[in-house]
Amino acid sequence: MQLVLILVVAIWVIGWLMRAPVRLRLTMIGILWLGLVLEHLVLPDGHPLRMATGGNARGWLVVGGVAAVILAYRLGLDRLRARAAAPDATPPSGPFRPAELERYARHITLREIGGMGQRRLKEARVLVIGAGGLGSPALLYLAAAGVGTITVVDDDSVEASNLQRQIIHPDASLGLSKAESAAAAMRALNPFVTVDPVVARLTADNAEALFAGQDLILDGSDNFDTRYLANEVAVRLGTPLLAAAITQWEGQISLYDPARGAPCYACIFPDRPTPGTVPTCAEAGVAAPLPGVLGSLMALEAVKEITGAGESLRGRLMIFDGLYAENRMIRIARRQDCPVCGHVHSA
Repeated sequence: MQLVLILVVAIWVIGWLMRAPVRLRLTMIGILWLGLVLEHLVLPDGHPLRMATGGNARGWLVVGGVAAVILAYRLGLDRLRARAAAPDATPPSGPFRPAELERYARHITLREIGGMGQRRLKEARVLVIGAGGLGSPALLYLAAAGVGTITVVDDDSVEASNLQRQIIHPDASLGLSKAESAAAAMRALNPFVTVDPVVARLTADNAEALFAGQDLILDGSDNFDTRYLANEVAVRLGTPLLAAAITQWEGQISLYDPARGAPCYACIFPDRPTPGTVPTCAEAGVAAPLPGVLGSLMALEAVKEITGAGESLRGRLMIFDGLYAENRMIRIARRQDCPVCGHVHSA
């Protein structure tokens, strides 16, 4: 036995010194093993050579079997690693490419989302009104989360005063369309999502065509005309509307969905403020991270709504006070006399 071990070590060391491939060294050791087994099968019992190498072939057969299992495991592992490292040249057989599975692994691990939830995100169509303070984080997180098709509607251009809080736009985008700038950022973040930038203001003429076929509308606009218009069209089409608003240090967010029992925006805010009574961000100011908080909440609620995870803000209004770090939750209900959704029968 000692002689055999010495021969094995000698083969390995000499091969290493001669820089012989590992495969060749293993082949030489395999030939030695095969010779030992044949020796025990051919030579008679009690032969000195058989006695010097263990006496019978059983021990060597066991050694060979163990070595074969280890070698097969290593070869299989190397093959898997090579396949993982190789570029994905073949079309995916399922809904996700290998690169997408790795990208969304933390979502798929979540019990409340899992593979089916991630597939719902991939198949979802979401429209976001505004690529400003609220739209910036919402759009980035929707793209990162893997929402399949994202439409962004905005007719403004990027200005220097936007950059304090509208984090989707880099300094290099000054003067460019916000919709196009946001689309470029989303595509750079996640090439597996489809982004449709619409450089236009939401109007009564285009709103219904833009909303048609969408699974969810996110309203991050900064004026009441757009908010009431988005609500009316969403109610008419039966599409859930996730809307948020901010000013100075405070923000609010809710999911308006009368088709499923929740109130619409007009149920809670039936009268639009008189022009000039509610100051704009330009007039009153706004803390830079505040739209990030509310915009991120919009994206989070969108992911929950699409995947069915947790409890949504349907029928609840969240009010966030950033100055005093307080949250308040208010239960809200439909108004039967609401001129916008009073005729809608909930599912």
